[in-house]
Amino acid sequence: MLAGLGGWVVQGVERMDRELLDAAALVGHLVPEGSMFAFLATHRGEVFPDAEFADLFPSGRGRPSLPAPVAAAVLTLQSLYDLSDAETAEAARCDLRWKVAVGMALDDKGFHPSTLTYWRQRLARSARPHRINEAVKQVVQETGIVRGRRRRAVDSTILADAVATQDTITQLVSAIRRVAREVPGAAVKIAAVCSGHDYTTPGKPQIDWDDPAAKDALVSGLVNDANALVAALDDAELDEQAQGALALLALVAGQDVEPAEGSDGTDGRWRIARKVAADRVISTVDPDARHTRKSPESRRDGYRAHVAAEPETGIITDEELTKAAGTENSDPAVAGRFLAAQAMEATPGSQRPTDSDTPTREWYGDSAYGTGDLRDAIADAGQVAVIKPKPLRAAVQGGFTVDDFIVNPQAGTVTCPNGHARPISATGVASFGARCRTCPLRQRCTTSKTGRKIVVGAHDALLRQARRDWADNPRLREDYRRHRPNVERVISQLASRGGRRLKLRYRGTATNNAWLKRRTAALNLRNLIGRGLNRCNSTWALATT
Repeated sequence: MLAGLGGWVVQGVERMDRELLDAAALVGHLVPEGSMFAFLATHRGEVFPDAEFADLFPSGRGRPSLPAPVAAAVLTLQSLYDLSDAETAEAARCDLRWKVAVGMALDDKGFHPSTLTYWRQRLARSARPHRINEAVKQVVQETGIVRGRRRRAVDSTILADAVATQDTITQLVSAIRRVAREVPGAAVKIAAVCSGHDYTTPGKPQIDWDDPAAKDALVSGLVNDANALVAALDDAELDEQAQGALALLALVAGQDVEPAEGSDGTDGRWRIARKVAADRVISTVDPDARHTRKSPESRRDGYRAHVAAEPETGIITDEELTKAAGTENSDPAVAGRFLAAQAMEATPGSQRPTDSDTPTREWYGDSAYGTGDLRDAIADAGQVAVIKPKPLRAAVQGGFTVDDFIVNPQAGTVTCPNGHARPISATGVASFGARCRTCPLRQRCTTSKTGRKIVVGAHDALLRQARRDWADNPRLREDYRRHRPNVERVISQLASRGGRRLKLRYRGTATNNAWLKRRTAALNLRNLIGRGLNRCNSTWALATT
């Protein structure tokens, strides 16, 4: 068992000689062939060799840790079976399959759960934090299972965060208490400038929660306290952790409140805003968690997990976990990063494995990926977008859509269904204005008193062509229906276990992204094992492809 997380631990190395009560030797025959447990029992040292983890223990002094192949195998199994650290330690101590998989003796008491925290922290601080994922990708590469396969399907799903969503009042109180804990001298400042609540008292403030006036008074007091505290600490010399606590307080003090009715914001009267901030922090415990919606009626909180997969084999070729909100975290933005990363694989001098046999790729995605920016990026990369176009909405039900208007980029005009042409402004807008007043087609075109306006975006021609191709090319639609849905099975495997929807166990984007990398590595390895993965002449091969 590890005693702590200090630098006195040295990397452990697996012994090649069998112990008297070695689980694999005594009960290995009970572990089903073709299972993840049986595979790791034989090949964990080849998938996760000691040398690939040696840099995590540079000092070479101290008590030996878990051997790298054992630790990597344990973390892989933990991610596959979605276990907590305590459950994982118990499985390694009590489950024969786990003992066989990681090479333990039958009477081995295992390790303390904190050992897994230790290993994750070591990996996170290293130059290669995702080396478990990289090791499995190397196995995928050597098998050639995706070599020559030109299709990639992208999709995403929301994973619930590991904390409770907090209301505005709870966030304000929690943020001030956090400043008191993490900012030197803040407790004295709070006592001097904050009067809206006693922040040394645990729990929520005691008020009549059914009284709107009492609630507004509390909100005003908390916001004024937060603003006063931020101002009082404005010139303080703070380290990064303290600066983060103060910045979070300033954020939560502004994101959910607005001046009270009849106030201009200078008299100290505030109320909870009647709208939700676009990038709202939902918990001071995990500031990266976000609100998002699958539909106007279905709101979910947490993070968004994105994947790219080869649809015929189900092999995940890339993954990323992001905040659930924000343009840079949207489906098309992340797919663009996948596109750029996979294009880099074929670049000479790249540090990632190359796949020179891969022909022009086709990228499959639902209408959420049908933006002009992503389509343009795919075209610039010399690849093909098999993406369902976003549906057009008519301004009048059953009426004209933007595709009924003819755009002439050379002339810089837009012509309406009645034949009127209008110039496109510098901002990309063509306004028909007065021409709509007497137009006989008005009832099918617009209900606006100022007439119809058409916005011509930077990728308007590309999007129009994509909609024409989709309507005119049945083979395109058939390819989409055949290959795109396969990624939904991958998403289901990623986001659920035994029919139960997974909930993230960690806080923050970086730690949860590391979990996603381990999770996809485990799923890919299980996929390969199901296809007969084995070591042959110092390389990896499959019995079936």
